[in-house]
Amino acid sequence: MGSNGFAQSDGNNSPGGLRGARGNVLVELKRLQPVTAKDLADRMEMSLNAIRHHLKELESADLISHVREYKGVGAPAFLYRLNESGEALFPRRYQQTLDHVLDHLIARDGREAAVALFEARFREVASRLREELQDRSPDERAQVVARYLAEEGYMPEWHGVEDSEDGVGALVEYNCPILAVAERFPEICAAEARF
Repeated sequence: MGSNGFAQSDGNNSPGGLRGARGNVLVELKRLQPVTAKDLADRMEMSLNAIRHHLKELESADLISHVREYKGVGAPAFLYRLNESGEALFPRRYQQTLDHVLDHLIARDGREAAVALFEARFREVASRLREELQDRSPDERAQVVARYLAEEGYMPEWHGVEDSEDGVGALVEYNCPILAVAERFPEICAAEARF
């Protein structure tokens, strides 16, 4: 189940396990986005009220969003599209693709090359953050790193020096967004710790 209460995509034309009209609306949004409710109703041969009802429900479930578009005089048009949660209901093959690329790299250049690839990524990020970290206290630097890790999906929490009994801060991560890769390459965790 996704955080929106719907199952993840089962790989057929029914995204996230949504069947019937609501699932069909998501599929049409994927094909046409951005699209107005009227254009969607025409395309799906449904009443405008029915489409608006489904759009409202999908927006309440945080699967779609809309923007207003002004075209001259009159009321604005509302253009609907899938948001990140809605897009996540459709099949993705990132993990399989990454596994294939890593397997190819290992076969060609050895396991060390795959590990070096991830280590280089952490070095690149450290280099990018270096300027932002200059002239900051250790606590402020840790907060900058925690913010970066949050953007990357690690769900970090910085416990500053003032929060600890022993005068040592701690950066705790509650999620590993590359868990499947880290399980294959535990060396990545060491590279992350060095970062």
